[in-house]
Amino acid sequence: MISKDQIRAFALDAGFAKMGVCRPDAVPDIAARLQDFVDAGRHGDMAWMADRMHWRGNPAELWPEAKSVIMLAEPYTPDHDPMAVIDQHDRAAISVYAQNRDYHDVVKKRLKKVGRWMLEQQRDEAIKVFVDTAPVMEKPLGQAAGLGWQGKHTNLLGRDLGSWFFLGAIFTTIELEPDDAEVSYCGSCTACLTSCPTDAFPAPYQIDARRCISYLTIEFGGQVPHDLREKMGNRIYGCDDCLAACPWNKFAADAREVKYAARDDLIAPKLSELVTLDDPSFRAMFSGSPIKRIGRNRFVRNVLYAIGNSGDPALIESAKALTHDPDPVVAEAATWAVSRLV
Repeated sequence: MISKDQIRAFALDAGFAKMGVCRPDAVPDIAARLQDFVDAGRHGDMAWMADRMHWRGNPAELWPEAKSVIMLAEPYTPDHDPMAVIDQHDRAAISVYAQNRDYHDVVKKRLKKVGRWMLEQQRDEAIKVFVDTAPVMEKPLGQAAGLGWQGKHTNLLGRDLGSWFFLGAIFTTIELEPDDAEVSYCGSCTACLTSCPTDAFPAPYQIDARRCISYLTIEFGGQVPHDLREKMGNRIYGCDDCLAACPWNKFAADAREVKYAARDDLIAPKLSELVTLDDPSFRAMFSGSPIKRIGRNRFVRNVLYAIGNSGDPALIESAKALTHDPDPVVAEAATWAVSRLV
């Protein structure tokens, strides 16, 4: 019979930084929390959060045969200051996790390696692996498994991990002893809440996605409200402000995977170069990157918002060139950017 300690040893040797185990039914309160979130409309256009809510709100229903959930943490801690680019107004800020390869592919490959090894030890058992690709509430499960706790910014953080890590899940029919759930160590700190440029946190431990820059730049495809686009600054894909503000990052685990090391051309790329991307050049530049999935139009829309916020007259012509773009959202963003710079 394979033991939890054996699985943990193999997982850590495979490259994960931490492992914990919980039962599939370890988070009975998340169904109500998710329902409240959706009922308040705070999920915005992310209809997939409401779809299949019975699975998302109850991991035990996703695969009834599963007896244990193995949660694994994979650090992507940056080796540079992710906030330095915010003051470089002619440059673009791209979220740290997207500055190289798509983590979905990297983490899933490592999960499958651990899973295959588990099945070699117990061939009569079964597994399913998930990396942000199914209705699985990874963060509550991560807390239930003892990896960390959901901070006031709703992201998972850990005393020995900091904020910069991905989560992967292995559901298995193997019965494993669960770990103790982690408790919050946020205390009276509000650094993450006050760092948010768009005030996306109505209260501690709550988020309104409709005001979150990560949602606005990645999930939302329409015209961002003017008051919010002005607060986006030069953030064109995701936002790291609340993660970077967390004091627990002083204990952040080092990234072990070279594929997470930032590409030089994505740490602080020039807005003047990004705004000229057409669909083929966009796809070529972001091949293998999570950025590719939002497409050229949404990406260039974001770049135009950053240009409009730059205060740099040298970028006016770049924006003017797109005022008649075939995509109406891009064209509107270009017109807005020009109006801000003239």
